[in-house]
Amino acid sequence: MNDGGHDSGGETVALRMTGISKRFGPVQALSDVTFTARKGTVHALVGENGAGKSTLMKILAGVHQPDAGQIEIHGETMVFANPGQAIEAGISMIYQELDLAEDLTVAANVFLGIELHGRLPWTIDHKRMAEETQALADRFNFDIDATATVAELSTGDCQIVEVLKALMRKASIIVMDEPTSSLSEREAARLFEIVRDLRGRGYTIIYISHRLEEIVDLADDISVLRDGYVVHTGSAANLAIPQIVHHMVGRELKDFYPARQVEIGEVLFKAQGISSAAGIEDISFEVRAGEIVGMAGLVGAGRTEVARAIFGVDGQTGGTLHLGGEQLAIASPADAITAGIAYLTEDRKRTGLCLELPCSWNVTLPNLCAIGMKYVISPGRETQIARQYGSKISLKWASPTAPADSLSGGNQQKVLIARWLLAESKFLIVDEPTRGIDVGAKKEIYTLLNDLAGQGKGILFISSELPELFGITDRILVMRRGRLVGNLKTKDTSPDWVMHLAAVEEN
Repeated sequence: MNDGGHDSGGETVALRMTGISKRFGPVQALSDVTFTARKGTVHALVGENGAGKSTLMKILAGVHQPDAGQIEIHGETMVFANPGQAIEAGISMIYQELDLAEDLTVAANVFLGIELHGRLPWTIDHKRMAEETQALADRFNFDIDATATVAELSTGDCQIVEVLKALMRKASIIVMDEPTSSLSEREAARLFEIVRDLRGRGYTIIYISHRLEEIVDLADDISVLRDGYVVHTGSAANLAIPQIVHHMVGRELKDFYPARQVEIGEVLFKAQGISSAAGIEDISFEVRAGEIVGMAGLVGAGRTEVARAIFGVDGQTGGTLHLGGEQLAIASPADAITAGIAYLTEDRKRTGLCLELPCSWNVTLPNLCAIGMKYVISPGRETQIARQYGSKISLKWASPTAPADSLSGGNQQKVLIARWLLAESKFLIVDEPTRGIDVGAKKEIYTLLNDLAGQGKGILFISSELPELFGITDRILVMRRGRLVGNLKTKDTSPDWVMHLAAVEEN
């Protein structure tokens, strides 16, 4: 292999993608994209959902082949017909949905596909794999046990396993796609230390994230994609967050959070003393008609467990629920839906949508009885209904019959919202509704939730991002260790105090 290409300043170029174009049917995903990453740097790749980031990186990883253009790795032109060839060339991609075998050990995952064979035919040397994995982890100061089963690990440790996989395969260029989307603040801080250490050792990191505060803190260079084109590339030191947003969306996002001018009505939903076997205890709060109530807390504080107990996913061991003044008996999600409660789960891909099925199917799924399709489904009417509700919330899709996985993250969330609009839900629980979606789509979700509140619906808004809690809510509930420790008016509190309640154990 050559010693490597050099840019005009004499610095070594690890990766150069030139004139990359890619079309999927009628959709031009990438148009003449040129992307260059310097050796030993963190290069951030940002853009709205659908801008082409994932397509560009999947071409680099050998998942897709470009219609035009070429790839150079350390100065040598490469053609990747499959992911295996990209891995051999030193490319490793860590996807947002981690690709680990949960029932296997850390070492078995690190060596998956490149197992070390034992002395006898058809055997695997598990001991040597564990020793080599542990030695690699120790060399990079990763605090992880190579013999631990992945199912026992935290999400942050699973990220470390993915990094170990890349290092074991001699990767020199590591792509990280939304690596902190499911991490706690402490886990994210540890990942940032790992990224900086890898950079210092000469690895090239391509870092994709919608969290722009991470980008400006971590990246050396930033490239912005919009509608399949590179619209800006330059040093991160010369870009502030408002400038990045302007490049991403082609406009200034003024009034990012919609004004709260909704008239708050009577108590719509009431939880009294709710407990569950999942670890929440004696949770009591109210949500009024037209009110957006936030719920804050660290990872593991019990926020999602509250939502699951209300929606009937986890059985309640105590307490009562009231909606519209009537006491509810909820033993299952079907009971909650019938009562008028909706739940947008925190992981839309795993527990919200049937990704390979049509959007129309996803919209009507829990509503078939209500729209007269309990026994016989009419695809034409189903499509008509989905289109009607999609238009109400400006849902962007090729057609209601398109599969849900063909949509951007923001529009996938809108499919779920359309589902609950059709169900005529009165009380909506939205758990991390803006996770993994871009700033433009976030604003659309905020505006949509604000509009729903204006219609008299009550909303419980669970989020790990304090800025959006302060931007969109009327009150903020704070969870810690399965208990409710704060019920605050948003305008009368501060992010520092919310974090104090969430993190500090009172004597």
